[in-house]
Amino acid sequence: MLTLTNACIIDPEAGTETLGAVRIEDGLISEILPASTEGIDCKGKYIAPGIIDIGVKIGEPGERHKESFRTAGLAAAAGGVTTMVTRPDTTPAIDTPEILDFFRRRAADASPVNVLPMAALTKGREGTEMAEIGFLQDAGAVAFTDADRPVTNPKILQRILTYASASNALVIAHVQEPVLSNGACVTSGPFATKQGLPAVSPIAERIQLERDMALVEMTGAKYHADQITCAAALPVLERAKAIGLNVTAGVSIHHLTLNEFDVEDYRTFFKVKPPLRSEDDRLAVVQAVADGLIDIISSMHTPQDEESKRLPYEEAASGAVGLQTMLPALMQLVHGGHMDLPTLFRAISLNPAKLLGLKNGRMSAGAPADLILFDPDAPFVMDRFKLLSKSKNTPFDGRRMQGKVLKTFVAGNQVF
Repeated sequence: MLTLTNACIIDPEAGTETLGAVRIEDGLISEILPASTEGIDCKGKYIAPGIIDIGVKIGEPGERHKESFRTAGLAAAAGGVTTMVTRPDTTPAIDTPEILDFFRRRAADASPVNVLPMAALTKGREGTEMAEIGFLQDAGAVAFTDADRPVTNPKILQRILTYASASNALVIAHVQEPVLSNGACVTSGPFATKQGLPAVSPIAERIQLERDMALVEMTGAKYHADQITCAAALPVLERAKAIGLNVTAGVSIHHLTLNEFDVEDYRTFFKVKPPLRSEDDRLAVVQAVADGLIDIISSMHTPQDEESKRLPYEEAASGAVGLQTMLPALMQLVHGGHMDLPTLFRAISLNPAKLLGLKNGRMSAGAPADLILFDPDAPFVMDRFKLLSKSKNTPFDGRRMQGKVLKTFVAGNQVF
């Protein structure tokens, strides 16, 4: 038994912030109390459901030098992430029950936080042959995705969505039209022209989303767009939801807090996929999260080693680490008045739990005691070398930030 008292409790389901105490017993929240005279004094700091981060890249198997289960788990715990939903873009890809079984056993042995694996949508993530979705579901896959590789053939995707619909499998897609996006590393516009870098229009996102929504309407599949990053795609998403399609969407912390001008010095830590957008796009997507049109925020944690990043911008690998920087980056939106804390935790805890059918993400009796205690106002300067991930490729290096995780609990056990 454990009681956390004198805390401001964030309830994303009720949309409230209230002063009280949380009692934990046998790994579950047993009671929310208005006050308690015993237990750990939280000194008025904030308690919220732990973050469920969809789209985390782990380097095992194949790229352990970039990130291991142990280092990712430690970074997640320090960042308030209590559940990592991992991508299958490993080497080899997680496209068979045998590889998935290895992945799950390694996760159970090494990670202090929960790990829920996604499996590949197609064999080898090559987009030509459907993976063994039924067997992978039985082996523990919570969703299916080819990560940053869209399935280019609509006939193949239609077959996959039809099968996924029949087996109630969640399909997660990367909505960037691959031909238009091929070779591009920035968003098109006057700034991209000035920089002299190959660019892609945000319309590439809308085109791919339009195609996918038509196929979802045809098949009735359960579908999640991993990252919606531009204003042009929002009406497509809104229409899909309005006609009742089983569709959700996410966005990364980087597209919510950075824009295209951040790549002015050709710093490759700012090279992500999709590329950073205009400030107008960023603000439109922030508003879409606040309004609930975009359901989920994730870190899109993509570790890259120094050799992959210390290259000319066009040649450098895409991606940034985000497990440990996610919460302080998002505090920028709260302190800027774009959304309140219950709205934020709806997007990073409650909605991911609902999408995956989990009981987590809630502050109510019977919910798993996966919790974080944090100070939203604590100032600090981000030092990438203090991050616990093996790779240190964060665009927030040297930035003044606010928001520190003080304690992290998984099933009532303190892991940070």
